[in-house]
Amino acid sequence: MKEQKEPIFTNPWSNPTEEILQQYDVSRRDGLTASQVKKQLHQYGPNRLREAKKKDPWVILLDQVKSLIVILLAATAVLSFAFSEWLDGIAIACVIIVNTAIGFFMELKAVRSMEALHQMERVTAKVRRNGRLMEISARQLVPGDIVVLEGGDIVSADLRVLDAAKLQADESVLTGESMPVSKQVEAIEADASLGDRTNMLYKGTSITRGSGEAVVTATGMATELGKISDLVQTATDEVTPLEKRLDKLGKNLLWVTLVLIVIIALTGIVRGKDVILMIETAIALAVAAIPEGLPIVATLALARGMMRMARRNAMVNELAAVETLGGVGVICTDKTGTLTENKMTVTGLILSGEDVQVSAFDEDGKAEFCVDDKTIDPIRHERVQKALEVGVLCNNASLNPDDLTTGIGDPLEIALLVLAQKAGMDYNDINQQYPEQQEDAFDSDSKRMATFNGNASPYRVAVKGAMETILADSTTVLTDSGSVAMDQEQKAYWLERNLELAKKGYRVLALAAKQAASLDDDPYSELEFVGLVCIEDPARADIRESIQACQDAGIQVVMVTGDHPKTAASIAGSIGLTDPEWDNVIVGKDIQPEEVLSGVQRQRYQQTPVFARVSPKQKLDLIAVHQKAGSVVAMTGDGVNDAPALKKADIGIAMGLRGTQVAREAADMVLKDDAFSTIVVAVEQGRVIFENIRKFVIFLLSCNISEVMVVFAASIVNAPMPILPLQILFLNLVTDVFPALALGFGKGNPGMMEVPPRPSDQPVLTKRGWGATMVYGLMLTVSVLGAFAIAFKMGMDQQQAVTVSFLTLAFAQLWHIFNMRSIGTHLFKNEITQNPFVWAALALCSVLLLVVVYVPLAAKVLELTDPGLAGWVLILTASFIPCIVGQVFKSVAGKKKDD
Repeated sequence: MKEQKEPIFTNPWSNPTEEILQQYDVSRRDGLTASQVKKQLHQYGPNRLREAKKKDPWVILLDQVKSLIVILLAATAVLSFAFSEWLDGIAIACVIIVNTAIGFFMELKAVRSMEALHQMERVTAKVRRNGRLMEISARQLVPGDIVVLEGGDIVSADLRVLDAAKLQADESVLTGESMPVSKQVEAIEADASLGDRTNMLYKGTSITRGSGEAVVTATGMATELGKISDLVQTATDEVTPLEKRLDKLGKNLLWVTLVLIVIIALTGIVRGKDVILMIETAIALAVAAIPEGLPIVATLALARGMMRMARRNAMVNELAAVETLGGVGVICTDKTGTLTENKMTVTGLILSGEDVQVSAFDEDGKAEFCVDDKTIDPIRHERVQKALEVGVLCNNASLNPDDLTTGIGDPLEIALLVLAQKAGMDYNDINQQYPEQQEDAFDSDSKRMATFNGNASPYRVAVKGAMETILADSTTVLTDSGSVAMDQEQKAYWLERNLELAKKGYRVLALAAKQAASLDDDPYSELEFVGLVCIEDPARADIRESIQACQDAGIQVVMVTGDHPKTAASIAGSIGLTDPEWDNVIVGKDIQPEEVLSGVQRQRYQQTPVFARVSPKQKLDLIAVHQKAGSVVAMTGDGVNDAPALKKADIGIAMGLRGTQVAREAADMVLKDDAFSTIVVAVEQGRVIFENIRKFVIFLLSCNISEVMVVFAASIVNAPMPILPLQILFLNLVTDVFPALALGFGKGNPGMMEVPPRPSDQPVLTKRGWGATMVYGLMLTVSVLGAFAIAFKMGMDQQQAVTVSFLTLAFAQLWHIFNMRSIGTHLFKNEITQNPFVWAALALCSVLLLVVVYVPLAAKVLELTDPGLAGWVLILTASFIPCIVGQVFKSVAGKKKDD
């Protein structure tokens, strides 16, 4: 696709409509001519987004073998084949194939963000061309086209409004605003933010109400949606912390292996040993040094974690993302539809001298209206009934017959109809009793709407709108003693109540009424002020508890929204994200690019919990600020505007129910229930999985280190090899893997969410972890070498002695799993002993060890023989020593921790 030329107008919202039409040389009545369309299409190209290159399955397959540990295994296999160690080479190759297959099939998913964006383009548009109205494919739109719009249309390009009749658009997928935006014609300031450009319509949004005409100002990649799709493509996928840690571990193992091989080779050469023998010893060391089971165990543990999260409504797309969740330190979350329900709800009516609280529907589909904590009958309460009727009559929405809590139309008007249903009032009966005769549509300048209702004069006039406007139009106010004059004291009262409600984050709507003798009467003159309606986009029921759980776990929750700063601050206070009086919201226009921030600005951004009027590019900057501060960042969202940030974040979390396909495809995890609380569950599971990974890494490496020490010690003192390369490979792939898998499937400790997240740069093994690994490895080594030496003293031949050392190491590694319990846990009741997978692994491995000793073919391949009764006594005695010593150490360390 060729690069599109930039549009003529950089800020078309600031230009008068006449200037735009003149520049495109287009008549609003006739539209573009065929020759003009051809010229524009050649100049600007088709109205489509740039194709994103699909991720080839071979690329996904290649990603599975990029790990240094896998590369080390491959090198060892090649070396084995080169020196005719066929069994060793085949066994290692099988390890690589199994690990690659598991990772490939678990992670196989297409990168479909751009395809989801393309779905928005499979629509048509009504345009004026050559003097007539026609319907064309949206891809054929060009700058200068005159587009005719009506409710329900998908906006197919960026448009400058020419005419608007009650025209409203749902821009929540771009701006995060939950309310439809009313559109008008007049030019506005050039620096207006995306959400404030009320004379523009944007590609990918939809018309919710009214009709209008507009001129195309940008198509394809030049649209706001195109810019977002560009950000999705250019936002780089972050390498997950687990991938970084395992890569670092692989590098360490590579150096350890190379150093050991060099030392052994030099030692052998100096002593004049056979070169072939030294190569075989080097292969044995390489096999011993590399934990062949680690990639398989890590992959299966993460896969099980993925399935466990899926059962808790968290669908994870990437294996490594399962563990990364456990390290999350910052959650940047959208407000609309994530923290809130994205559903307008009336929570109260403010009447003169009387506040009416309205509850939600209970299980029986009923709601309560209360005044001073006393339940009232809203139908018998004259002023409440009048307020309800005004809300029903001055209304263009309708409710769904099958679900009277939802409807079609403006969410605010739906909320007024639901309010009437709560009161037991049938809005259809009211409309039939007082049919609408005439409507004065809502005007974005005056912010008011009126309807004339009734079958004959005098007509009922129902009015709703902004409080300040309706208050100025009112000459009387409805009180408990009837209609009284609207004096200065009354006006001051209502202004004070409005300010009070606004500070609490309510959307306030004023209701008024009058009688009109004629349909020609001014609907707004001499109104009777009825009262105020308090409307909120309610927070999710469990959001406060979820945020508190995050804070208890040391996770910073940051609201990043396109909504108004006051609304954002109020919602933040109501859900416990900030103190109720906090109001230091950072507005998008004040956010500087991440690369030019000063130290003070960075610190301010890191400490601020709420950002409002934020653009997609600014979301990327905020994520980068936290990432450069060392935090693992998760981003939640559901709209198109969230997609680039979802991809840039360490963990992108999309809403499954309300989320757009773009958001879901860009994310690492999708919440099937849209519940923020599910994130807390996922983070806890991530922490458990990381601790499990740490446990089985220590377990595997300590086993491998013992094998290296055994081989190394024997080569140094010129003794026979206590354990052979293929025997080592058997241990690494069988008796090590199954216990390690059991550790990976553990449920973890209950207090996992009561500690801060680990640093993003913390390795899988800390210095303390490496120390424990070395000590455990040394204990296993001493036990094996001791048994090997005693076997010779007992008169056993070399094959029997090798069998004793092999079985001693095997069983010692099995009992060693009990050393993986956390310090401070009970000796007999802990996460290891209460893990059924551990006991299953021990039983299976014990049977397999008996099989390879007593089944002739297996014994021949591994060069093993029956150790005899005395040999078995020696094996079991020596193998239990490391476990006993380890348990004593754990108990002593636990007592010191308690002190």
